[in-house]
Amino acid sequence: MTALRAPTPLDHLLTEAQRALDTVFGNPPAARANPAGDTPEAALEPAERRHAAGLMRINHVGEVCAQGLYFGQAAVARDPATRTHLLEAAQEETDHLSWCADRLRELDSRPSLFNPLWYAGSYTIGALAGLRGDGWNLGFVVETERQVEAHLGEHLETLPAADQRSREILKVMKIDEARHAEHAEHAGARRLPQPIPAAMALASRFMKAIAYRL
Repeated sequence: MTALRAPTPLDHLLTEAQRALDTVFGNPPAARANPAGDTPEAALEPAERRHAAGLMRINHVGEVCAQGLYFGQAAVARDPATRTHLLEAAQEETDHLSWCADRLRELDSRPSLFNPLWYAGSYTIGALAGLRGDGWNLGFVVETERQVEAHLGEHLETLPAADQRSREILKVMKIDEARHAEHAEHAGARRLPQPIPAAMALASRFMKAIAYRL
C-alpha cells in the first residue's frame, strides 16, 4: 500500500491560489438550496432594482471578504480544531456567496469590480490575525460576524418592500452569521481591544460605499 505524500509548501500555495480564484472569478456552488426558493420575482421600478442590486453587491463583497478572512486565518491556525472551525464556517460563507451571485444575476447586475482587492486585503488581515494565536483568530471571527449581522439587519430594513427574493436570502445569512459568532465565542475567542473593532467598522463603511456602485 502506497503511503500518502505529505503536503509541501507548494501544495499549500496552490491550494490557496485555487481558493482565491474560485472565490473572486469562479462560481463556487452552494451546498444548500437557495433560500429564495420558489419565492416569486416581483416587478421592481428601475430605481428599486438598482438599489436592491447595490445592496446585494455589498453583501456579495462581504462574502468575498469572509472567504479571504477565513482562509487566511485557517492557513496559519495552530490548533487543528480551530482550523476545522474556520473552514466549516467558510463553507457556509460559500453558500452565501453563491446565493448573492445568483441574486445579482437576477437583478441584471454584477459583482464588484474590486473583488480581487477585497479578497487580498481580507486574506492578509486574516493571516496576520492568525499569527497572533488562535484566540485572536476567533476574536476576529466574532467581531466580523457581529458587524456583518448588523449590516444585514440594516439591509433587511432598506430593501424595496417588494423584493422578497433578496429578503429571504438575507434572513438566512443573518442567522448563519450570528451562529458563527456564537461558535467562535464558545471555542475561546478573545475580545478584540479598541481601536481594532472601530478600525474594522471604518474599513467596512469604506468598502460598502464603493461596492454599492462598483
